[in-house]
Amino acid sequence: MSGVNEIRSAFLDYFAKNGHEAVASSPLVPRNDPTLMFTNAGMVQFKNVFTGVEKRPYSRATTAQKCVRAGGKHNDLDNVGYTARHHTFFEMLGNFSFGDYFKEHAIELAWNLITKEFDLTKDRLLVTVYHDDEEAVNLWKKIAGFSDSKIIRIPTSDNFWQMGDTGPCGPCSEIFIDQGDALWGGPPGSPDEDGDRFLEFWNLVFMQYEQIEPGNRIPLPKPSIDTGMGLERIAAIMQGVHSNYDTDLFRTLIEAVAHATGVAPEGDRKASHRVIADHLRASSFLVADGVLPSNEGRGYVLRRIMRRAMRHAQLLGAKDPLMYRLVPALVREMGQAYPELVRAEPLITETLKLEETRFRKTLERGLSILDEETRSLTKGQSLSGETAFTLYDTFGFPLDLTQDALKPRGIGVDTDAFKAAMERQREKARAAWSGSGEAATETVWFGINERVGATEFLGYDTEIAEGMVLALLKDGQEIKELKAGETGLVVLNQTPFYGESGGQVGDTGIMQGEGARVRVTSTEKKLGDLFVHHVMVEHGTLKPNQSLELIVDHERRTAVRSNHSATHLLHEALRQVLGDHVAQKGSLVAPDRLRFDFSHPKPMSEEEVARVEEIANKVLLQNEPVVTKLMGVEEAIESGARALFGEKYGEEVRVVSMGKADGNKTFSVELCGGTHVNRTGDIGIITVLAEGAVAAGVRRLEAMTGDVARRHLGEESRKLREIAGLLKIPVDEAPARLSALLEDKRKVERELTDARRKIAMGGGAAGGEEPVREVAGVKLMARAVTGVEMKDLKSLADEGKKRLGSGVVAIVGVGEDGKAGIVVGVTEDLTSKLDAVALVRVGSEKLGGKGGGGRRDMAQAGGPDGAQAEAALAAIEAALSTAA
Repeated sequence: MSGVNEIRSAFLDYFAKNGHEAVASSPLVPRNDPTLMFTNAGMVQFKNVFTGVEKRPYSRATTAQKCVRAGGKHNDLDNVGYTARHHTFFEMLGNFSFGDYFKEHAIELAWNLITKEFDLTKDRLLVTVYHDDEEAVNLWKKIAGFSDSKIIRIPTSDNFWQMGDTGPCGPCSEIFIDQGDALWGGPPGSPDEDGDRFLEFWNLVFMQYEQIEPGNRIPLPKPSIDTGMGLERIAAIMQGVHSNYDTDLFRTLIEAVAHATGVAPEGDRKASHRVIADHLRASSFLVADGVLPSNEGRGYVLRRIMRRAMRHAQLLGAKDPLMYRLVPALVREMGQAYPELVRAEPLITETLKLEETRFRKTLERGLSILDEETRSLTKGQSLSGETAFTLYDTFGFPLDLTQDALKPRGIGVDTDAFKAAMERQREKARAAWSGSGEAATETVWFGINERVGATEFLGYDTEIAEGMVLALLKDGQEIKELKAGETGLVVLNQTPFYGESGGQVGDTGIMQGEGARVRVTSTEKKLGDLFVHHVMVEHGTLKPNQSLELIVDHERRTAVRSNHSATHLLHEALRQVLGDHVAQKGSLVAPDRLRFDFSHPKPMSEEEVARVEEIANKVLLQNEPVVTKLMGVEEAIESGARALFGEKYGEEVRVVSMGKADGNKTFSVELCGGTHVNRTGDIGIITVLAEGAVAAGVRRLEAMTGDVARRHLGEESRKLREIAGLLKIPVDEAPARLSALLEDKRKVERELTDARRKIAMGGGAAGGEEPVREVAGVKLMARAVTGVEMKDLKSLADEGKKRLGSGVVAIVGVGEDGKAGIVVGVTEDLTSKLDAVALVRVGSEKLGGKGGGGRRDMAQAGGPDGAQAEAALAAIEAALSTAA
């Protein structure tokens, strides 16, 4: 038993037999510690268990934990490939006791494993303890039979473990092995302790305290155990090699690199082989855990790791992308222990291939400029910071890559000048922002963004995470706290809450921790990558640097995701039904509905709407995975992805693909930064509610999905059954019967309108006078009528004009609500001297109205006082006598 996979299994099996729960490795992106960029130790997933915040159904656990140290406090990136034991990705074997056993049993379990199960020679082993931990000293003497010379007291923090400035902590006991006098070095605590002879491979942490703040420790509720054994180190020991890179797993990966490049793994190219093998593991596992290369946060660290390996592939002479071709070898070695690697293999392969293809263009251009600029430099000199910044800002060549490329030649970079150039650029950007009109009202966000950086969005992979408060605002100003009952804005270092953009509404939910509970009422983005949470503090107080558990409203987010994915399916279905001219012109993705605006010159027919709905639902029922990739904008467009209205695209974009079309092609491929369902079937159902006009050449579809659509259809069905019951006919006969009834109703209404018009125009005028009289030589027909709809007054006036042949018609219609409408018509022969608009305004004033409008031959107005109908007609008659 000496293979890496065998050692891992043996460790877990040993502790399982000793009452430990074998717990799967947590993801590399920690969900319960916002202070960490990556999971870097086995205890990270148990942090809240140790502090008593979280309860688990077991009190003992064992894990093989995936870890990455390549950014932030724990950063080993620059050493990887050049030393025997530095890695970006490594596995930490551990056993944990949550208030169950403590020092004695922990030491006993460790001693039995390494001497009996792993068969390490006792004489080669020694341990360290914290200098005042007498209990540990006596236990090692009792259990291992060690003399004082084998137990080394260390007074420094090397043997007092703590994760950070706060959190669980306690004294340590580290186990070392003497690798023999062929290697240089002395035991721990000696002047030569940095040598390779004495190798630490297991750290037992006796977790007794919680560090509340520097200088303030309190005992933990129950003393606990946290251990960490580097799998790569113990494998090297058991395989009798001095370098982790000589173990079976790494030899396999390095041989794959050598086979692909044709370069022997030893000699002056050894470091490049090691870098590629190590970085392949880190890159693949990070992608499998949801991290994609980007220019911010974790994605940027992943990109650095990838590009460092790709640079070494180029140094080995690889003419084409190499990394993606190595993925099968890694999956064969580690896929059984970590099945997520198998599931994500296609995504890992494609991500590496795309990144290396893009990077080779950047590398070729950057190295050419770099060679030109450094041709005259010699070892010990430095490249100017201005040149390094130009490479970064103009050509996309990162500073760390410039430094790595110059490292073999012994040439440095003037980083101070680089930082100064960066700051000058920021000053220019700040000045431009401050003078940009409407945007200048929110200059506060520029300063915050510059100080705290971009918010890392975790919401593509999780709806629950932890984040740290970086800034609080109220009324446009930064503040030091938000108290219970107050509303304000919160900026975090990372968040699962989606910020409103691209038509998708922002998330809502809860933030809680340290005695505070905060309701998130909405989330938005500022400056493209700063997530701002609108909150109301329900109880407690919110302060900067506070750690909070962040919980997105799951039900609401699920509905939003369904509607967003449905929008993509409807977009492509519209194109298939209406033509390639269809393009998105706007959208709203809310939890209860979706709205999609698109270019089309005319209304859609009922048949077209039905076809769009049918196509979208057929793709939905395929239940295909929804695939997301990160690509360069140009590459994405070239691949056929469609850009969506309202999105601001940076250098890189997320490309969302879903569904299958004829010929096994992808149904929908779009650039989109929103959140989506995992499979198309998760949408449930798509129901189109309406289609209508928005503007010239722009139409709008409104639709529902999932439970909302199901409830809507259920309600519609209930109403239909109710209508059929009222008609006393089967449901399927209801449409025809209703159509017939409506036609009958329209026929009766037409007959009634005709009758009312005849009555209105056929009788004598009010007051017993004839309806037509002559005023100043002009015939006037003036009538006040009731029972006639206002929309019919014009047709009555037209009929009156025909009867008169030459003259003026004035009709006031009084409605049931007491309001009145008035119409004045002037025959064509009189319009040169009489104006219907002027006459109708005179009548409107008597009705309590203001103004009126129309043409010289026909005008209309209205007023609230129908009781003055006769007065209005009299006023028109008086005005006519004067005008004529």
